[in-house]
Amino acid sequence: MGAEGESAETRNEISGGQLGHVIMAREISGAVTFHMADRRVPAYLQDPSRWPLAGEWEALAAGVHRARTDDSGDAVTPYVPRDQDHLIRTRLRRAADTGGLVLVVGDSTAGKTRACFEALQAELPDYRVLAPTAGSDLVAAIEVIARSATRCAVWLDDLELYLGPQGLEPGLVAEFVRQRIPVLATMRHQQFEVFATFGDIQGVGTERVGSVLTGARVLRQLEVVDLDRIWTSSELERAGEADDDRIADALTHHGPYGLAEYLAAGPALLQEWHRAARPGGHPRAAALIAAAVDLARTGLAPPYTRSLLTEAHEPYLTAAGGPLLRPESLDTAMTWASRRRHGATSMLTPTEDPDAWGVFDYLTDHTDTRIPDTLWHTALQHATSTNELTIIGGRAHEVAPGIAEASYRRAVEAGDSYAMVNLGNLLSEAGREEEAEGFYRQAVEAAGHSIAMFNLGNLLSEAGREEEAEGFYRQAVDAGDSHAMFNLGNLLFEAGREEEAEGFYRQAVEAAGHSIAMVNLGRLLLKAGREEEAEGFYRQAADAGDSDAMARLGILLSETGRGEEAEGFYRQAVQAGDSDAMARLGILLTKAGREEEAEGFYRQAADAGEISAMINLGSLLSVTGRGEEAEGFYRPAVEAGDSGGMVGLGNLLFRAGREDEAEGFYRQAADAGEISAMFNLGILLNETGRAEEAEGIYQRAEEAGGAAYRLKVVAEGWVRAAQGDV
Repeated sequence: MGAEGESAETRNEISGGQLGHVIMAREISGAVTFHMADRRVPAYLQDPSRWPLAGEWEALAAGVHRARTDDSGDAVTPYVPRDQDHLIRTRLRRAADTGGLVLVVGDSTAGKTRACFEALQAELPDYRVLAPTAGSDLVAAIEVIARSATRCAVWLDDLELYLGPQGLEPGLVAEFVRQRIPVLATMRHQQFEVFATFGDIQGVGTERVGSVLTGARVLRQLEVVDLDRIWTSSELERAGEADDDRIADALTHHGPYGLAEYLAAGPALLQEWHRAARPGGHPRAAALIAAAVDLARTGLAPPYTRSLLTEAHEPYLTAAGGPLLRPESLDTAMTWASRRRHGATSMLTPTEDPDAWGVFDYLTDHTDTRIPDTLWHTALQHATSTNELTIIGGRAHEVAPGIAEASYRRAVEAGDSYAMVNLGNLLSEAGREEEAEGFYRQAVEAAGHSIAMFNLGNLLSEAGREEEAEGFYRQAVDAGDSHAMFNLGNLLFEAGREEEAEGFYRQAVEAAGHSIAMVNLGRLLLKAGREEEAEGFYRQAADAGDSDAMARLGILLSETGRGEEAEGFYRQAVQAGDSDAMARLGILLTKAGREEEAEGFYRQAADAGEISAMINLGSLLSVTGRGEEAEGFYRPAVEAGDSGGMVGLGNLLFRAGREDEAEGFYRQAADAGEISAMFNLGILLNETGRAEEAEGIYQRAEEAGGAAYRLKVVAEGWVRAAQGDV
């Protein structure tokens, strides 16, 4: 309302737009701080007009790695255009028109940040740039942008720092699109793989979730631009045209490294750090750097205080040799570790706090040694937020489960529902299903967590509690979980409820295009005699790269007389490493009289452990006179308990005059219910003068297989055929 004493005719009206927080007053002097939903908007977010213009923004402020300075003191080299520039800029222009996120992925020091920075300056120079300090600031930022007439772009260098339920999640990406706000982001390959491997229906068992799952959902919406660390010949040619001594030096000396990588001094710093641990070097500094690198790898976010690094580095120094290395003083070590090298960067990187340090990410990305238990404990002790605890738990999940459990439990005590799910996963994997069930149920009750519903369904299904499992799967399906649609389809299919199963498989296909749902739907339809529909779903899954679908499509085509097309799909599956397809392709080629080709595929499949291939290869070798080699392939099949292998080996031995051995294998196969073995055993017994016993065997065959074995009187006419391979 207006100020006290204001004339009666003064009115304030709001029409249209987005309902939000409004301040009305005749005059306002001084700074105004918004408080939205009890969340204080950080000062740096409050006024978009104070954010830097893209065209005037400094490269180093954007996160571009320093190179060594030139004669003028400039630490940024001239830009050498990359092959992917056109794609990055095209997508950025589209995002400026329609909103949305453009993501460039590559190794550390591949040049991602620089390529994005140059794209932003070239395409959107008049846009204000928001570079938030944390993912949790994005919600407030988008509200500030919505209330501003200023055109803004959001800059998310190292996207993984912003992903999570309290930061960048699918709903917020949709809001960027709705408000037509362009978002430009980078991500290192190592981090991208952590997120991208989640959400794949191939891993529908227990999964670690939280920030990673939320991030996976965001990444699934994106078309990623990959920027290679190693420069192409055309990029190197353009670099050769640059008038800069630093680039010329990099062209001459970069060797197996990328040009940007060399300019940022990554390889040199990595080697210098490793050399520092030797006697007479800088062993304490090397230990300090190792501690910082491993703290980053645990998921504890930098910066790291001097006192934390001092505490954390001692076990590293001791393990390297301790006093025998004659380590330098702590002050000397900190100075050495934080000194800028090659004019580019330092191993421990400075922060706004003079007593706290970050670590050069190139060192983190190129370290894969085991993280000591002491360091995990240190990281856990210094974690301050549930997000950090969940990340540490996720990083420790496979390699330090005790730490993971402690980390998750602390986050659970703080009410974090994702940690409840993660802890349930950890306990389930450790065989502690009863405890796991409790935490899954807690996550469902506390937050209606769909992943908890899904994982609880898995746990109950594996325990034989199908009715309860079905209930939780259905809840997860109602929440839109496509994995639950698939697993519920499986559960119903196995229970003989094919019509219901079909519906859920179709939902999984429509919701997420899951290839395995397509395959299972194809199997269901084929069982129902709906071959044409089944073929359609197999083809969809094959087009998505599913090798099982390729093999099954090959079977269907082969059985319907389309051998040439079947061969093509079998070969695709073989290229994907499908051993069953190798065996089936061998059968197809054998029937076509192409035995030499068939033998090669049988051998590949046999080497991969396919029993059917061993038997078929044995048969092929046998009929081509290579009985000794054939026996070598039959015997592993027999040892695996395969009755077909027993029959084949029996036939081979019978033909070779080794009746006693053949009889033993026929009897094994007959005891396993193999009718052909009974028939062949009857022939062998007749041949060796045991007609009465043969009569009994024929009777067994007749009872097991019907009229085909009834006319034993003609058996003598079948002797030679029966002695061939079955």
